[in-house]
Amino acid sequence: MKEKKFTFIGAGSMTEAILAGLLEKNKILRQNITILNKSNKIRLQKLLQTYGLTKPQQIGEAIRHSDVVVIAVKPKDVEDALLKWREYIHEKQLVISVAAGISTSYIESLLQANIAVIRAMPNTSCTVGLSATAICSGKWSTEQDMQLAKEIFSAIGMVVSVKEEMMDAVTGLSGSGPAYFYYMVEALEQAGIRAGLQPDTARQLTLQTILGAAHMLAETGKKPTELRQEVTSPGGTTMAGLEVLSKYQLDQAVIEAVLRAKERSQELGQYF
Repeated sequence: MKEKKFTFIGAGSMTEAILAGLLEKNKILRQNITILNKSNKIRLQKLLQTYGLTKPQQIGEAIRHSDVVVIAVKPKDVEDALLKWREYIHEKQLVISVAAGISTSYIESLLQANIAVIRAMPNTSCTVGLSATAICSGKWSTEQDMQLAKEIFSAIGMVVSVKEEMMDAVTGLSGSGPAYFYYMVEALEQAGIRAGLQPDTARQLTLQTILGAAHMLAETGKKPTELRQEVTSPGGTTMAGLEVLSKYQLDQAVIEAVLRAKERSQELGQYF
């Protein structure tokens, strides 16, 4: 993989996260990277300077000689980007899209050739190398293409393969998931403050608590129900708190949130 050439169409946070992860883990070479951006030239220049990259004189030829083309633009900009550059994209390349809600078949129709396309759904935790990413294959992509995509996204977290019809469910769960936890953290911090703690103390205790809980789940191999029962003594403080959460049907609210986010992803995908 290290010798492969990459073109990133789009210079946003997702491009930077993937780029930073690949460079940090020594997966690609700086001289093999091309980044394009539609309008924000200041952002593009900052990215080039930060990571020691150069802008090619012939952008089209740089795309043509790339092994991997990453589509990292907003969903509404995918069509314009591909129509502009598709003459340089060919069947010996792998196209990876991280544009939310855009199907592989839609991208394939714009490219008008039998080009391998893989769709990926990382989440915002990719900026700290802890993304939960799902990938799915298009009509023309091979197992080798999928393995390459896994290697790429493993640089910014963990990767699972799913069927494309499951990508909306992925969006509802792990794509939008970080926001659900941030919402919970907001509430826990406010609860700590209302209970009498200083804001900084409430934040530190909340963050370490959620981090510790995540590690317990990942490292012990125990199910969340088992871990919850282990810290819930009859008549104790944890049980008292859980009874309130049950009263307000926290579990049902979370389920409904994921399902509604999945539904919204389906709604947005109808346009593509």
